[in-house]
Amino acid sequence: METNKFNGTNYNDWLRNLRIVLDFENQGYVLDKPLPTALPEGSSPEERVTFDKWLEDNRKVRSIILASMTNEIQKLYDRLETFPR
Repeated sequence: METNKFNGTNYNDWLRNLRIVLDFENQGYVLDKPLPTALPEGSSPEERVTFDKWLEDNRKVRSIILASMTNEIQKLYDRLETFPR
């Protein structure tokens, strides 16, 4: 990712490399699956683990995405959430 940072003109190459890295880390699903709905009272421990894992993986993916952009593009996106709340 260091040698192929997103610069605004290389989206397809950048995304292909990003997906390779995220698939290796077993985090590629975060790009394709929406934020799980908020857990209701009485959710099972398994549901809590799944929800917490998605949030943690999303945080990591966001960091990887930002680190794989040029500084100029990072500044445009560093304050944005990766999912609507």
